[in-house]
Amino acid sequence: MKKQIKKIVTAIFSLILCGCTANSAVFAAEPYDVYNYDRWGDPIPSQAGYTAEKSVTGYDLGIGAMDMPSDIFCAFDGNFYIADKGNNRIITVNSDFDKAVRTYESFIMPNGTKTNLKKPSGVFLSAENQYMYIADTDNSRVLVADLEGYVIKEITKPESEIYDSRRTFNPVRVIADKAGNIYVVLNNITTGAAMFSPDGEFTGFYGANRVQPTAEIIGDYFAELFMSDEKKARRTRSVPTGITSFDIAGDFIFTCTSSTTQTADTVKKLNAAGKNIFADNEAVFGDYAPMYDTSQNRLLASAIVDIDIAEDGNINCLDLTMGRIFQYDEDCNLLFIVGTNSSQTGGFRQAAALESYGDRLYVTDTMKNTVTIFKETEFGEIVHRASYLHNEGLYEEALNPWLEVLERDGNYRRAYLGVAAAKLRSGEYEEAMEYAKLADARKIYDKAFEGYRMDFIKRNFELIILGGIFAGIAVAGIIRSRKEKKAALAAEKSTEKEE
Repeated sequence: MKKQIKKIVTAIFSLILCGCTANSAVFAAEPYDVYNYDRWGDPIPSQAGYTAEKSVTGYDLGIGAMDMPSDIFCAFDGNFYIADKGNNRIITVNSDFDKAVRTYESFIMPNGTKTNLKKPSGVFLSAENQYMYIADTDNSRVLVADLEGYVIKEITKPESEIYDSRRTFNPVRVIADKAGNIYVVLNNITTGAAMFSPDGEFTGFYGANRVQPTAEIIGDYFAELFMSDEKKARRTRSVPTGITSFDIAGDFIFTCTSSTTQTADTVKKLNAAGKNIFADNEAVFGDYAPMYDTSQNRLLASAIVDIDIAEDGNINCLDLTMGRIFQYDEDCNLLFIVGTNSSQTGGFRQAAALESYGDRLYVTDTMKNTVTIFKETEFGEIVHRASYLHNEGLYEEALNPWLEVLERDGNYRRAYLGVAAAKLRSGEYEEAMEYAKLADARKIYDKAFEGYRMDFIKRNFELIILGGIFAGIAVAGIIRSRKEKKAALAAEKSTEKEE
């Protein structure tokens, strides 16, 4: 009952705060309710971190209508590259996103012949070799080309014992690491991304998802222990969900899956060995629980179709189901929720791909055939500055920005975490415990309590010693007194017997 009262008070306070702050107009203009999650995991009104700046069509760029823009990538040269799937082309757009500077509809093969794209779904540019990597889906290949349109290599279906020959080769996303290794997401493969050497040789699969350990799967596992080989062969196998998209940042590859039923490996951070750094992370990516849609009379769960790692390390996840961007910091703490399904600017009909550049987010819509640009708000800038300082280990420098965030949004959980960490670092343990409790951050609270306890002992060491001595003397006196009383009582009983 007490917890429910707290929730109600918090919600009322949040509504009052959001209505009174100067930045309330920021989200009032959006075609959706801006929200975040409190420490109990309940959605609450919040300040907007981004606001829709504009929606760009192919006509705005001077190239005619786009048709199913399925991927977008901001390259080392500051230009954006869009996989215009339905038009069988790659579009290059300038950094201001107001005009197309080039379109790639055909490429020159190493033998001098011309080749055309067919439903390209993914595009990536490497800063190391300045090559363009294209997932040319319906041509069942990956093209590696220079910026002049000359193909360096063509990667097709591998001939390998590892790769099932019955499987088609339909690449939908492609990236390359600093060493030139190429990773390809295939829309019919659940064993991870196909990996190729810089020379285009198939080397295996990378980053396969785990099978969700549901009660049914666990039951099937024990049932198989008592089955014959014949029955085992006839049973359907539980397979993991496939990777939907990925991004690369430094030495790590981040992957996502659009499964609405599997919570394991929704977002992964993989090192060079393919180990998931987030394996033991309890973070929820997307909405905490399925949302009920009254128009469809059903629950809608998040489906993360694309992932982007920003320059400051923030993780941006694109939810196809509800048309939302979920932004997290490096530690997977939720920062902002942006967007919705809507026909208005700032909403989507079918969000497909996500990219970040500076203080903006760019999202393609394959039904609207647009790219929507979101610009960081003043509140978003403060949060990002505080988060950046925190991630750099400058907790005390991040304190004032976090406090400013709380002045604007008293229910912003990430700020309570930041303040608690800063107070812990500066040795203000009591305040750290208070803020950690408000953020429901048990680990920080335990560390702060430990520091508070040690600090109390240091400050009161002499009194504790004196108290211990006096307590010892008192206990000794009590014991001696009891012994004397006991001896006297025994002597008295002995005298009575003699009489």
